[in-house]
Amino acid sequence: MEALVERLEQAVVRLEAVAVKLQHCPGGVANGDIISNMINGGESQSMEAFDLLLSGSVSEYVKTSTSIGGEVAKHAEMVNNALQIQRAFLKMAMTHQEPSKTELADLLRPLSEQIHEVQSFREKNRGSSLFNHLSAVSESIPALGWVAVCQKPGPYVKEMNDAAMFYTNRVLKDYKDTDGRHVEWVRSYLSIWTELQSYIKDHHTTGLVWSKTGPVAPSSLFSASSDGPCPPPPPPPPPGPPPVFLDNSAAPDDTAAQHSALFAQLNQGEAITKGLKHVSDEQKTHKNPNLRSQGERTHQDSPAKRPSASVRAPAKKHSPVLELEGKKWRVEYQDQSRDLLIEETELRQVVYVFSCNSSTLQIKGKVNSIIVDNCKKLGLVFDNAVGIVEIINSRDVQLQVMGKVPTISINKTEGCHVYLSKDSLDCEIVSAKSSEMNILVPEGEDDYREFPVPEQFKTVWDGSSLVTEPTKIAG
Repeated sequence: MEALVERLEQAVVRLEAVAVKLQHCPGGVANGDIISNMINGGESQSMEAFDLLLSGSVSEYVKTSTSIGGEVAKHAEMVNNALQIQRAFLKMAMTHQEPSKTELADLLRPLSEQIHEVQSFREKNRGSSLFNHLSAVSESIPALGWVAVCQKPGPYVKEMNDAAMFYTNRVLKDYKDTDGRHVEWVRSYLSIWTELQSYIKDHHTTGLVWSKTGPVAPSSLFSASSDGPCPPPPPPPPPGPPPVFLDNSAAPDDTAAQHSALFAQLNQGEAITKGLKHVSDEQKTHKNPNLRSQGERTHQDSPAKRPSASVRAPAKKHSPVLELEGKKWRVEYQDQSRDLLIEETELRQVVYVFSCNSSTLQIKGKVNSIIVDNCKKLGLVFDNAVGIVEIINSRDVQLQVMGKVPTISINKTEGCHVYLSKDSLDCEIVSAKSSEMNILVPEGEDDYREFPVPEQFKTVWDGSSLVTEPTKIAG
């Protein structure tokens, strides 16, 4: 990694040398002045601000991580390397025009690989006693992908920072009364993202600022060296926000970035429907007899011989369902379906979502109630519900209310994020036998503020009755 950063610095040095040569070439004085001004003038303010971040919060974070030691110290080295790579990238952008999307992906590859390495380290150390520290870093490190976010990269960094706070609150809870180093670690680490938001607001408010007069950034800039080009590295995960859902059955390295996956998508608000595909009548089982008959044949077919008692029968493969049955919308056995849409709704109808995996469902209009049962990695966005919205026996559910809902019930569920609208702030949220629940309320135009739902409670006898109160999470 040090060699990679060194090559990045060498590329900038060579560019500076080009500026000097242009100043001494006939007709090149003007161009040389422009490039020199870009390097020595426009670069200084932005780079000084970024260097201040590195020498401040980042330095403190590395220092406290080294004091704690173990996996936390190793993780900090990786994070510091990622920030150094980003610094070199920012310095390059100030002297080059924005390249094509394909070439930009190549330029971002070193940063993307380092982000992936940080997240993989958490997955490889799940048995660590410092796992909450590693998780806080792993969940928020995609914030460095802000350089690939258009229009408003600042709110994206804030979302990643919010994703870290669930785990930093756990760190504070475990160590606030026993070891001050961990409290300082939380403060310094979260300060990195807070200061990065300020840096973006001051220098890259509407997206990464590229040079308007320099040469177009070549995809080979970062791979070039004095000895010639290096062979391209293997394809990394895409920079910036990770894919919306990843299957836990994949290798641990492939699941590291799943938590923050749906934040950016849900925060699109009404614009989320732009990425959805309309489900035609031919694709709906209740309107296409051929699909219904295929499902019936699947259920009727049976093997000629029963498997012996010593051989386990394979799990039955169910056909996906999206149909209206009487007053009930059935959405069942959907897998990797990220464009599900129900828009022909009525007030009397209920929606039952069962056994769906790694899918996203949008419900338009107003329905009576919604039930999500036995689902995993489901994203649900709905307009209005006049009754209850219930999440039961599920895991990793992201829920966003666009209009109003009176009650949300969460039962036997691990991992549930609820995004409320301004009109739904008065809803009641009831939970039981669930963990990792967070409620996000709107704050400003594009931001949300996250509040964890208590999982632990304290019960005392006050002399006449038992009094139960939630224990506060430090933060």
